[in-house]
Amino acid sequence: MRSKPPLQKSRAPRNRTLEVAPSEAASLRDSIVFGEDGGLAHLKDRIICGNAFEVLPQLSSASFDLLFADPPYNLSKKFGKESFSRTASDEYEGWLDSWLRLCAPLLKNTGSVYICGDWRSGAAIERAGSRHFKLRNRITWEREKGRGAKANWKNAAEDIWFLTVSDEFTFNLDAVKERRRVVAPYRKDGEPKDWNEGGGYRDTHPSNIWTDITVPFWSMPENTDHPTQKPEKLVAKIILTSTNENDRVLDPFAGSGTTGVVAKKLGRSFVTIESDVDHCLMAAKRLEIADQNPEIQGFSGGVFFERNFKQR
Repeated sequence: MRSKPPLQKSRAPRNRTLEVAPSEAASLRDSIVFGEDGGLAHLKDRIICGNAFEVLPQLSSASFDLLFADPPYNLSKKFGKESFSRTASDEYEGWLDSWLRLCAPLLKNTGSVYICGDWRSGAAIERAGSRHFKLRNRITWEREKGRGAKANWKNAAEDIWFLTVSDEFTFNLDAVKERRRVVAPYRKDGEPKDWNEGGGYRDTHPSNIWTDITVPFWSMPENTDHPTQKPEKLVAKIILTSTNENDRVLDPFAGSGTTGVVAKKLGRSFVTIESDVDHCLMAAKRLEIADQNPEIQGFSGGVFFERNFKQR
């Protein structure tokens, strides 16, 4: 499991993609907990490098407020040194169930669950998730990055299934309002109706269609080489909505560490699990950067801005 430090790539001058230099690897490794070492039950704010199926049974039961899971979609794809092969829908559903049943006992009765997926995996996620939790909604977010298809519609959206353990759960509506430009403003008795006249905007309730997300790319400081990295802004919406300060967040497929980074920036505790050592090192580096810079692109002053909104 303990690999050699990754080699750095040659980048264009304006490319801000994060890398772990060989000289950084040793110190970053010291901040990672390796699953085979044991003693995982009461960890706090730590990255665990290991297999989720082996790590999850070692964590404390009823101790997490939020499960955010971005598992491999039902596609053949390589994730660093790990790979996932597309399979039949019922087999994928069985695989989902195999780790969800390990996660369920770890959540508090007031806990919430978010599971990422695409159109191919939707039915399997809904069925597997509903066996263990109460289905609440499905969020669709616009994934504007990616190449077009020559003989099909371009895949420009992904989904996130929202579930809860019980009917008692956290949902902080005011924490995730979105600031939008006012195109056709209404007035009542000559005064602006539900909009800011000076700024020309209104703060709207969030819906289950998210069009304000920017997928990390080479000029963004949060960008890494992970092939399916989720944006910090996306995870921030979920964490702010479904947790309170100091609540505990679990991510069993952490990738380059976005969940832990955002939890740290927003004053939440976290435990993340990732099997690839290089991705764990990247997550550790991002956590160090978060100590110095807690900003989340597209989120400022407690407000989420629509994509390309000019912040006044």
